[in-house]
Amino acid sequence: MHILLLSFYFEPDLSAGSFRMTGLVEALQRQIGAEVRIDVLTTQPNRYASYSQTALPEEVRGAVTVKRFALPAHRSGFLDQSRAFSAYAYQVIKVTRGSQYDLVFATSSRLFTAALGALVASRVRAPLYLDIRDIFVDTMQDVLSPLAARLMLPVFRLVEKLTMRRAVHINLVSAGFLEYFSDRYPSACFSVISNGIDDVFMGVDYAKEAVGSKTIVLYAGNIGEGQGLVRIIPGLAKAFRDSHEFWVVGDGGQRSQLEHAVSDLSNVKIMSPVSRKDLLALYRSSDILFLHLNDFPAFCKVLPSKLFEYAATGKPIVAGVAGYAAQFLQQVTGAVVFQPCHVEGGVAAIRDAKPGPVSRQLFVERYSRAQLMQELAGSLLAVTKSGASQG
Repeated sequence: MHILLLSFYFEPDLSAGSFRMTGLVEALQRQIGAEVRIDVLTTQPNRYASYSQTALPEEVRGAVTVKRFALPAHRSGFLDQSRAFSAYAYQVIKVTRGSQYDLVFATSSRLFTAALGALVASRVRAPLYLDIRDIFVDTMQDVLSPLAARLMLPVFRLVEKLTMRRAVHINLVSAGFLEYFSDRYPSACFSVISNGIDDVFMGVDYAKEAVGSKTIVLYAGNIGEGQGLVRIIPGLAKAFRDSHEFWVVGDGGQRSQLEHAVSDLSNVKIMSPVSRKDLLALYRSSDILFLHLNDFPAFCKVLPSKLFEYAATGKPIVAGVAGYAAQFLQQVTGAVVFQPCHVEGGVAAIRDAKPGPVSRQLFVERYSRAQLMQELAGSLLAVTKSGASQG
């Protein structure tokens, strides 16, 4: 039995897709027998231009072979990302030409890795299993200009339709996505297995070693239009100029705009992405963990992967989210929610955040990445065996 896994990101890259795919491969290795071979086709680390990591172009881990393709240098712009994905797609198509697979699996947030999976699955005549981490068409409808939307959305919708209809099973990382996809593809087979908490964040002592004069509010993650930090951080920093420091750790398409917006604020510190080991130290040094999404309608359906990681620390969480994410956070003790991009609401939320550690043991156990990826691996292998028996 031969399985192909497609993911634009994989370890040691820093992204939700990379962490998820790494966990899935580890879960598959625990479940497969000697008769199963797995190929992972991915890229050299490229999530952030400011975080450089190198990895072997080819790596064999027992029954798993990982191939990482080099990409042209790129940043966060749409054209840059399109060129990078085109290079990835070209190499995937080249490597898989003439190969035989019993299942093609693709994990995708921007739709096009999923579409690539559909193309490869059709070429090799294999079932397709999709893991969908975002609703690309929905998001593009919010972020594109009216002219660009009129030109591009019909193409994106067609790509989505052809891709989803090719899949024999579709897993969604957020239950908030289910209505969108089930309405459009009622005959599809769906499951919901979310992101989770990696072992590296569990069982760690996050107690703050030294108490300073100011409260540290930490945001760790992407700095793009989707996060809308430029619309919230400057206002919060001004409101808490004398009492709080805001640490922003990450990179993305709006980092320069954010740096400009806070250039006159001494209580905002913007840092480049760091390794997970260094991130643990930053979590330990913080008092409040901050999460924010822009106020686009599409984001009412998403469930940010970062909130799982935050929850493991036992630190208070302040989240500017709406819709399903706000509903989900009701089960997270010590989380305070406010309306996205609403500075006054954010100020009130930070004031309401109770200092000190919070016990979330049941939540951490329920959303262990290892456990969730065992479920996803089991689902994937069940589809593979079903397809093999039918063949």
